[in-house]
Amino acid sequence: MKLNALMDNKGARADIKRVGRGLACGYGKTCGRGTKGQKARAGSRKQATFQGGQMPILRRFPKFGFTNPFAKEYVTINLGDIEKFIASGKIDAKSPITMESLLAAKIINRRLSGLKVLAKGEIKTAVTVVADKWSKTAEEAIVKAGGKISNK
Repeated sequence: MKLNALMDNKGARADIKRVGRGLACGYGKTCGRGTKGQKARAGSRKQATFQGGQMPILRRFPKFGFTNPFAKEYVTINLGDIEKFIASGKIDAKSPITMESLLAAKIINRRLSGLKVLAKGEIKTAVTVVADKWSKTAEEAIVKAGGKISNK
């Protein structure tokens, strides 16, 4: 097999439609565009949102609000979940609970801006939690259980 002998399979590549080559070719004169009208003109096309001259739906509805591109998105974890994962053995209570340890245990599947601890459920085990944010109730519950919570 030589590189200069390689060829496409038969029918793999269609010939381009050559328009405007005289009446005999079948695509002469108007080149398959019909006669007159916007679509017959060169260089002008209706936009995908064109709705026949009426006010487009995108312009009829008011626009409001915006999305902050710099907004921070936090991974949230509840105290009840921490207790459940310690009981199941996914998290070791003796080592600090961080975003890295949660990723390693496959409790969370991706890293976001930070970790936030919320107070839903109750915790009985003394744990050390390293988080970016936490609720006051969560902090009180962790300290009451004999653990501590700290920032990075």
